[in-house]
Amino acid sequence: MSEDCIFCKIINGDFGTEFVYETENTVVFNDINPKAPIHMLVCPKKHIASLNELEDKNLMAELLQTVKDVTKKIGLKSYKTQINTGKEAGQEVFHLHIHVLGNKK
Repeated sequence: MSEDCIFCKIINGDFGTEFVYETENTVVFNDINPKAPIHMLVCPKKHIASLNELEDKNLMAELLQTVKDVTKKIGLKSYKTQINTGKEAGQEVFHLHIHVLGNKK
């Protein structure tokens, strides 16, 4: 956990954020600034600053499986995923996360 990372604090339960879905190594919660009717963030529980720092292939697979599982759980058949890597690419929180955006179920 990174002491100054907002996502680490969310994952740690500091804000009482409700998780849409959770696995042993990942969590999913709704974006507080949604860009679509459904806008969830899929994050590893372990602090990893960006995709460039992710070396664990099993965690890579689990993150994508989490996207698939949470969208199935909520009945979302069509959606867009996005990973911003680095400040110049629009990454604002430096804790790896996958945006899942979709319209109503």
